[in-house]
Amino acid sequence: MKTTIQKNKTLKTINYTLFISVLAILLQACGSVPIIGRKQLLLVPDQEVLTLSLQQYQDFIHNAPVEKNTSHARQVEQVGRRIAAAVETFYRNNGYESELKNFNWEFNLVKSKDVNAFCMPGGKIVVYEGLLPITRDETGLAIVLGHEIAHAVAKHANERISQQMALQYGGQIAGGLLGNNAAAQQIGGLVFGVGSQLGVMLPYSRKHEYEADELGLIFMAMAGYDPRAAVDFWTRMSQAAGGNSTLEVMSTHPSDQNRIAKINEHMPEALKYYQGAGVQNKTEQKIKTSVKPKSRTSDKWSF
Repeated sequence: MKTTIQKNKTLKTINYTLFISVLAILLQACGSVPIIGRKQLLLVPDQEVLTLSLQQYQDFIHNAPVEKNTSHARQVEQVGRRIAAAVETFYRNNGYESELKNFNWEFNLVKSKDVNAFCMPGGKIVVYEGLLPITRDETGLAIVLGHEIAHAVAKHANERISQQMALQYGGQIAGGLLGNNAAAQQIGGLVFGVGSQLGVMLPYSRKHEYEADELGLIFMAMAGYDPRAAVDFWTRMSQAAGGNSTLEVMSTHPSDQNRIAKINEHMPEALKYYQGAGVQNKTEQKIKTSVKPKSRTSDKWSF
């Protein structure tokens, strides 16, 4: 009996030590989003994420009906490269040059009625033809591409993978700390699973969307596109969706109303880049000094 109690105590001690060790690793594996400065969890090396996602992207492009040498396809390419060039110039002049090695930009238009666009790590961006009636013009397209470029620059894919890993490890450790009581472990697993999905994963997904909206406004402004067009664009998106008001608490994307409210909130900051530090027709010195980022990137937490 005594031996069993001692074993259980030893097991709990080991699990607690493992928990503290994993927590320390998580704290060391954090960076921050350029310009915005939000701290983020990045457990996976960039190169691993890029290698895995590149294969998926190539498989998709190989099988997708990609448009080539059409006016719309050329416009997607031109607008995307204009924004990417503006972002890269700004990064070089503000101390983020080391981040640029991760990007090899590609912009493709796919023949599809779907109203969609996506970005994969490394700057692989796809726009669906169904979006074009809503973007309407070059500036509308810049809103979409600025948003997708922001997902790549902010390493949102890496962060999502890291969050999943952290939750998986957390669940395993929580099970160990509960001991051998099977019923307690089942209840603990249920609470942890539901709580982690609603409390961590989904809000972070919406957080990424809001963040991509904010950065996207800034990036399109850097390239000389008026960010104020974003409000009308997202209004058209809402109308195209037929006013579909899925409850935001259970959605991975913000509601249209909340999204537009946030865009209006961030508009003054974006206009600083459009009116003062936009890359188009401005010298590198002006770009460097007109608007300063809020934070430098970091591989560790700073307190």
